[in-house]
Amino acid sequence: MPETLYKSEIDSPLGRMDIYASTKGIRYLNYSDSHKIRFILKALAQETLEIQESENEHIRLAKKQLQDYFEGKRQKFDIPLDMRGTEFQISVWESLLEIPFGKTISYLEQAKSIGNPKAVRAVANANGRNPISIIVPCHRVIGANGQLTGYAGGINRKKFLINLENPMTEFDF
Repeated sequence: MPETLYKSEIDSPLGRMDIYASTKGIRYLNYSDSHKIRFILKALAQETLEIQESENEHIRLAKKQLQDYFEGKRQKFDIPLDMRGTEFQISVWESLLEIPFGKTISYLEQAKSIGNPKAVRAVANANGRNPISIIVPCHRVIGANGQLTGYAGGINRKKFLINLENPMTEFDF
């Protein structure tokens, strides 16, 4: 019997987002216009799934919490997640959840936080494949020189999110 994955869309200040959830939690949340959609579709094609264009409790909760986040009423998400990836990728994504709201760290700091300071490139690549944007905050990771680097949703979205969380940042539009 195939697993059911629920799919919906979210309108955000950064554009439309696609959201997928299993009965366990959020599986994917990404910008509808992101190039990352090909990775999502490839991953979905490798699984035996029944995709329903409807919401479940996890999607409804995510929509509410994201709305609160964009309105400045929420700093931490408490939504069940159903992350799928390699053991290394999941460790990287879980480390993202430890970065406090309004703070940024470098890819090197993140690599050190998972006990592998030489894995900076691998950490950056895993962040680039983060399947759950915003809730798993890869936007909080910047270059060692303090510059904004890589974000699957685009640098302007990364700037927006960092400035939303900490208006005192130096990233101007």
